[in-house]
Amino acid sequence: MVDVGEMVRWLQLNAPRGGPDELSQLVARAAPAIDASEIVIYLADYTQSLLVPLLGAGLVRDALSIETTLAGRAFTNLDIQRAPDNPDRVWVPLLLGCERMGVLEIVSPAAADVAMDGPAWEVAVNIAQILVNRRLYGDVVERMRRRLPMQVAAEIVWGLLPPLTFATDDLVITAILEPCYDVGGDIFDYALNDDVLSVGLFDTCGHGIKASTLASLVVSAYRNARRCGLDLVDTAISIDRWVRSEHPNFFATGLLMELDRQTGRLTMINAGHPGAMLLRDGKAIRELPGPTALPLGLGHLSTRRPRVHVEDLHPGDRILAYTDGITDARSADGEQFGLDRLVDFVNRALNDGLPSPETMRRLVRAVVGYQDDKLEDDATALFVEWQPPHLPLAHLRDLAAGRS
Repeated sequence: MVDVGEMVRWLQLNAPRGGPDELSQLVARAAPAIDASEIVIYLADYTQSLLVPLLGAGLVRDALSIETTLAGRAFTNLDIQRAPDNPDRVWVPLLLGCERMGVLEIVSPAAADVAMDGPAWEVAVNIAQILVNRRLYGDVVERMRRRLPMQVAAEIVWGLLPPLTFATDDLVITAILEPCYDVGGDIFDYALNDDVLSVGLFDTCGHGIKASTLASLVVSAYRNARRCGLDLVDTAISIDRWVRSEHPNFFATGLLMELDRQTGRLTMINAGHPGAMLLRDGKAIRELPGPTALPLGLGHLSTRRPRVHVEDLHPGDRILAYTDGITDARSADGEQFGLDRLVDFVNRALNDGLPSPETMRRLVRAVVGYQDDKLEDDATALFVEWQPPHLPLAHLRDLAAGRS
């Protein structure tokens, strides 16, 4: 069996000595350590429709479709793929936690042997970690992922977003934003602190640079309130005051949510936003109440404090939140995508057993296709899943049994 320890140590020691644009060459040089002739990094582009090769000297590869290739299947299904007619090649998901970055192509005489799977996964995990650590020091990764010029408004928003997917043993949160190169008004954020997952999804009025600067203020005010320890109501009030102070003629709709991962209790403020959907047992069962507050920036028009909705989730429940760019998308004959079509799409995805990130990717691709690739508004969707252990402190029970 291949021992990848030597390769991993060599990569960890040598990666800091070069820039991000040298990473692909570094990985290629390390390939013989696992009896591979080539290792090629492919990164998903911003639309998550193509896998784009990060090439070093001497390597030639084309971009690959996520929809129609084995490499794309590895990306979407999160498992290793091989072609019977090409036994020296294996495709491995490139993951950081649950964040899908792309895939690795490993070319080796041992690729057809399933004993290669463990070493291939280990190599991919370590390359993903190095890639994340090094990409901030240069622009090669950003340039490779962009198939079109990105507008300044989109640059602002993407620079503020957290990773699209985050997961623990009992939580998954994943989101997607479209159009990728000219967004402005939609933004989201999340944070896990102790047992509380905090999530904010916002849609600012307007388009372009004005909308993106307002989005920047909204998400920064949200983070500031959360990090100061404000509760959900005071967080909404703080964001509202900042919007009114700095952008008096504008507003933002928003969903502010907190999920206690121990109890499943969800608390939520809906500030003029489309309602979130509660999904259970593979189907959407109802829309959660809303709005419970005026849009952020318009709170002075009411004397009432924002009202908090409380929902006790069942294990396995999911929350689907979205902006109106999803439901308001129109076909060529003017028919809206609509809530019913959204619910039907998500139900089918759940019944197909797709991973949550893949559900979001396919949803936004469906919305873009429905509008002939010309969205009139940002389309953002966000998915939260709560899947606690079946028994409280089950791991402690297992440890105790092992000592007896």
